[in-house]
Amino acid sequence: MNAVNALRLDAAIIDLDGTMVDTLGDFVVALNAMLADLALPAVERGFVEHAIGKGSEHLIRRTLAHVGAAPEAFDAAWARYQHHYGLVNGRHAELYPGVAEGLRQLQAAGLKLACLTNKPGAFARALLAAKGIDHFFAVVHGGDAFAVKKPDPLPLLKTCEALGTQPARTLMVGDSSNDAEAAHGAGCPLALVSYGYNHGQPVRALRAHAHVDRLDELDLAALHARA
Repeated sequence: MNAVNALRLDAAIIDLDGTMVDTLGDFVVALNAMLADLALPAVERGFVEHAIGKGSEHLIRRTLAHVGAAPEAFDAAWARYQHHYGLVNGRHAELYPGVAEGLRQLQAAGLKLACLTNKPGAFARALLAAKGIDHFFAVVHGGDAFAVKKPDPLPLLKTCEALGTQPARTLMVGDSSNDAEAAHGAGCPLALVSYGYNHGQPVRALRAHAHVDRLDELDLAALHARA
């Protein structure tokens, strides 16, 4: 992790859900509490795992469609989901192995760090603090920070601006096709973790400079060799 000069990287932008924190349990609990409030049937963990990653609005719309609810139920569902997620945020979530170590290694290599997630910003900041990793990040942008979310490249480009870095010198670290598409569109080098939420698809099938099983296994020198 000490070959940052060879890589010519100045920063790393890191996704949250499925990349740093396993938050599937939070989503399942909050969604099913929301559905119970609306007298709708519960959803299974497997459905939620495939549905998350494109922002809370998308998740709720998919969930309502899955249980056969009318689209008009969205406003009530959104309000109940926000309430319940705020109560459970971080309670059923855990850092993935190697995340804290990997963040320390990236920081020690001289990289500025940002967290960019499709999760609403208030929930993202609270979760980072609850898991004790908020101090690593100079910038935190949630899915409500911009007019569009990942996989659109604009959030990455805006985060690079906030960091004061060029996209080509800013590594994107994520777990899904959303992160991959956004990174390719923004011109950021890309590393993907193998364990997250990629809508039920194998993440190693996605084009990236590196695929790793733990964040602390990310080798910047090897990444440069493949660039």
